[in-house]
Amino acid sequence: MGRTRKSKTSKRDRYASFGDMADEADEDADLPKDEAGRRKIKRQYAELLGIRIEKLRGRILNRERINKTIEGIYFICSNCLKVCHSLDDGLTEDPDNQNNQCGACSKAKPVATPPAVAPKPAPSSRSSRRKRAAAS
Repeated sequence: MGRTRKSKTSKRDRYASFGDMADEADEDADLPKDEAGRRKIKRQYAELLGIRIEKLRGRILNRERINKTIEGIYFICSNCLKVCHSLDDGLTEDPDNQNNQCGACSKAKPVATPPAVAPKPAPSSRSSRRKRAAAS
């Protein structure tokens, strides 16, 4: 029996994704360190969640304490389906945690509030009028 020949893969093929990360780091080089870090984490969330972003739309992913007074929130915008951070993109928080939106999407289309439900009057039927007349 003859041996099968191993395919030769170059080092470039093995480390192709590493080059992509270096390009992204170059883009973030002109930003402040904290904002560049948030962008990196947002990209990691998007890669990690993949197709589950649709399922998790509008949900809060993580809350972080920046300092004693400022809290940062990573979330998925329910409108544009991007991973956003409250300090970079703004946040319109939904109390039910189902419809959180970034600042741009909440300005474009305001969140619709459900209309107030008025109590319906009891329907008066002919038989109920007869019963009342018979009782008196």
